[in-house]
Amino acid sequence: MEILLKPDLKLGIIAGGQLAKMLIQEASKLDITTFVLDDDENCPARSIASHYVKGDKLDFDSVYQFGKRVDLLTFEIESIHVGALKKLKSEGHRILPDPEILELIQDKGLQKDFYEKNRIPTADFNIYETTQAILKGIEQGEINFPFVQKLRKGGYDGRGVEVINEEGDLQKLLSGASVIEEKVQIAKEISVIVARNKKGEAKCYPVVEMVFDPDANLVDKLICPSSITPGQSEKALSLATRIIELLDMEGLLAVEFFIDSKGEVIVNEMAPRTHNSGHHTIESMITSQFEQQLRAILNLPLGSTMPKLPSVMINILGEKGHEGPAMYEGFAESMAIDGVKIHLYGKKITRPYRKMGHVTVLSSSLEDALKKAENVKQLIRVKSWKKN
Repeated sequence: MEILLKPDLKLGIIAGGQLAKMLIQEASKLDITTFVLDDDENCPARSIASHYVKGDKLDFDSVYQFGKRVDLLTFEIESIHVGALKKLKSEGHRILPDPEILELIQDKGLQKDFYEKNRIPTADFNIYETTQAILKGIEQGEINFPFVQKLRKGGYDGRGVEVINEEGDLQKLLSGASVIEEKVQIAKEISVIVARNKKGEAKCYPVVEMVFDPDANLVDKLICPSSITPGQSEKALSLATRIIELLDMEGLLAVEFFIDSKGEVIVNEMAPRTHNSGHHTIESMITSQFEQQLRAILNLPLGSTMPKLPSVMINILGEKGHEGPAMYEGFAESMAIDGVKIHLYGKKITRPYRKMGHVTVLSSSLEDALKKAENVKQLIRVKSWKKN
């Protein structure tokens, strides 16, 4: 087995948000030297990275020059200049996951084509280049209400998505090339994180159930184990494994699914990186998603994905009506509850619904974990400092 790990290994991470920060925390255990590229000098990962490089992840030269400084390049977000990554790859630099995979996942249209080509169940769709083309599709009966519009590129954390239930909602249509999907009658939303190394070894984490905040369109609560049937769980795990193998991908892949009103499991979308739906693994699994990502891209044996205890994760989001330097309430009361593990990302400025941290609650029973998580949700608040 070819193993990349060596003395003084230089790992480059494009973008320095909370995912990079938590990856660096694991990398430090293996004495890996870490480099972070981000245009925000106050990005969360800067405080613990070995080296911070100021630069724009969408600028060719910034990404290209950064990649030349490291032995292995990875990323924590999809919005990156792929041309620079391809140039680095052509010159023999190691980028994982592969730039071709990133390019496919960056474009929701290409993603949907991939699912269709490989007979992976997903919502029915059509692709339109302009808003006018969408309106014409409605007139001609190609598109029926209700439907979901997803911009092909640039969407993230609920942005770039609109649900159009009726004609009166058409004013909400987004401008740009889009995927138009039939609106699925969703019973549950779930996620599977799967890892794969160069040797071809692949391992999935147990299915997690996601509950979304309807206003923020972000994960409000993550539940593990999920309440789906064994058959649905087996289907989701099988599909996630099949996708990462079809991509011939080295790294970590998060696959989000819908379970529709008929109980069918269908793929929504995927992300080639660590994911919000895997944060509970830090405490609740034998191997965290961040350690697993390192194992996968370094071609080391993958770690156990066995759970330790049932868990519930909640995101710590910025309060509505608050923007500015962050202040936190309810920590002491929350930490007095057994099994509560708080993670702050180190973001200095809060905004409404901005992800400022997360809390994982562990317990011997899922019912107890859910009850404690609800208590914590009522206690913790992220507000901005107000001048007298």
